[in-house]
Amino acid sequence: MASTEPELPLPQTDRPVTSIFLKLEVVGKGGFGSVHRGIHLASGSVVALKIIEVDKEDDDVDDIQREIALLSRLRGGEGCNITRYWGSWQEDSRVWIAMDYAAGGSLMTLMKPGLFEERYTAVIVRETLIGLSYLHREQIIHRDIKAANILLTSRGRIMLADFGVSALLVTKASKRMTVIGTPHHMAPEVIKSTSTYNTKADIWSLGITIYELVTGEPPHSGIRDPETVFRLVTREGPPSLPHTDGSEAMREFVRACLTSEPTERPSADELLKHKWLKPFLKNPVSLLTDLIRRYKTWEVNGGVRQSIVELDEQEEIRDDRETSTWEFNPTLRSCRFGHLNPRPSYCPTLCSQSLYGRLDLPTNA
Repeated sequence: MASTEPELPLPQTDRPVTSIFLKLEVVGKGGFGSVHRGIHLASGSVVALKIIEVDKEDDDVDDIQREIALLSRLRGGEGCNITRYWGSWQEDSRVWIAMDYAAGGSLMTLMKPGLFEERYTAVIVRETLIGLSYLHREQIIHRDIKAANILLTSRGRIMLADFGVSALLVTKASKRMTVIGTPHHMAPEVIKSTSTYNTKADIWSLGITIYELVTGEPPHSGIRDPETVFRLVTREGPPSLPHTDGSEAMREFVRACLTSEPTERPSADELLKHKWLKPFLKNPVSLLTDLIRRYKTWEVNGGVRQSIVELDEQEEIRDDRETSTWEFNPTLRSCRFGHLNPRPSYCPTLCSQSLYGRLDLPTNA
């Protein structure tokens, strides 16, 4: 993110996008395209440029336009802890989307040198709840909250990313019946295709994300088959943190998030008042820059950046993928590998459809 608030133009169809932005290095890559660091030429502001290919048979331009329409609503300002959308431009077979840039990368990347102390996790959760509170007030379900989709700016500000799998709600249609997200982080009501769900699904995913931050992996992370993960979550009930991990207040917080019945889960605003977070309310977000410095030190001393690699139909690993500090559009055949993972058996597995950039509109309640 730039040091000042970027002042970017509205989309201008009469100007080529390359005359508005300078495209720099890749910071994320996936099946729909890539994310680059970019410069807005008129202001010098640093942005993230999400470039989506729209000429593939399975791509739907309408889906992309719905994502853009969603992102354009989310202009609540820096304090809302979301990646803000600044405009979109279509050039031949590509759509360019300009968004806030998070120089610190994702929490998944920042975990590579080791797990976080509880004081860092508490600030991360506090700031994530602020972002979820904003989204839920806007009647938006994120639906893919996880460490890979929580980004950090150079100043330590949290930004929730990847609204490509978010569901837009309307006032009288607060429920969904579409299964989209990451199986290890999905709420039981989302997994059950016959069930409806609302913003409380994000609260469950937050609880799983805390589990991921504390232990290094979500529950059942060694299982790659989504159907098996679904069965375990629905049959075994909510997971819980080991008694040796963190304070009792934190474990109580996670239990509240991972309540099976959605109506009994607290809201984001209620969780912001939880006793676990109270001792950390005055901790500034700048505390999180420690995690960036730690990662850079680890990298200089021989650490390797998180990579995104894809498996083909025969599950053969391709080793020519871009390295990335942002996680971008993994698919069912995606697997992340790297050195010094807290538990290297962890390989997130997603739903069978490509998710990034795909939205579903509300059904009438």
